[in-house]
Amino acid sequence: MRLPSLRRPSPSMAVSIMALVVASTGTSYAAGLIGSDDIKNNSIQSKDVKDGSLKGRDINGNSIGSNKIRNGSLKERDFKDGVLKSGPAGPAGPAGVGRWALVDATGAIIAQSGGFSVTAGYVATPAAANGNVYINAGENLSNNGIIATIALQNTVDQNGDMVMNGRQTGPDANPEFSGEIAAAMCQPGVVNCAPPGTGNTNHLVVSPRNSDGSFTTDGTRKRFYVVVTGDSSDRS
Repeated sequence: MRLPSLRRPSPSMAVSIMALVVASTGTSYAAGLIGSDDIKNNSIQSKDVKDGSLKGRDINGNSIGSNKIRNGSLKERDFKDGVLKSGPAGPAGPAGVGRWALVDATGAIIAQSGGFSVTAGYVATPAAANGNVYINAGENLSNNGIIATIALQNTVDQNGDMVMNGRQTGPDANPEFSGEIAAAMCQPGVVNCAPPGTGNTNHLVVSPRNSDGSFTTDGTRKRFYVVVTGDSSDRS
């Protein structure tokens, strides 16, 4: 007996059958088709992984270790709350860091952050001031730094040339801008301070001078700032 010949299914028929199979099996079919053995090692890139899909373990429950993560690639938001521990607190900064005072051309304090007083200023009282200003800082300055700087005041014509913008040419032609100043803690044998009561480390001396090194006099004196840096917690 002659058997009837079977016709090869058309391409469209084959596609229809494959679609039916996939539809009937669902996603489990694809999951069963592709396994770890079907993926080339080191071939998966970041863009191939769905955001938020990695939970620290793979599909078999195996931990994803540190050796699988590139150093420096994780951010704080990638860690579970409470996983990152804070380090020990650093030492507290020193209390009362930095104090200042502004002294005018008469040797009087006209502004300050607190704790300063003038013991002797210039030549008025006492004569031993000798062109300097002696300031009681209200604390032992042995563990502090001392800085003094001239404070610009370009509204006072100190040499009568009507130029107060600091642009006059010639040596010492701009006394409103120029001058010398030095400051130090009073310390017998190192920095001797003559006025009574100033020969101790609670006092500092500020020595303003003209540009040629001579004493400043009434009419040539300028304001200056004095700054005490460091720990002022021992201030009285």
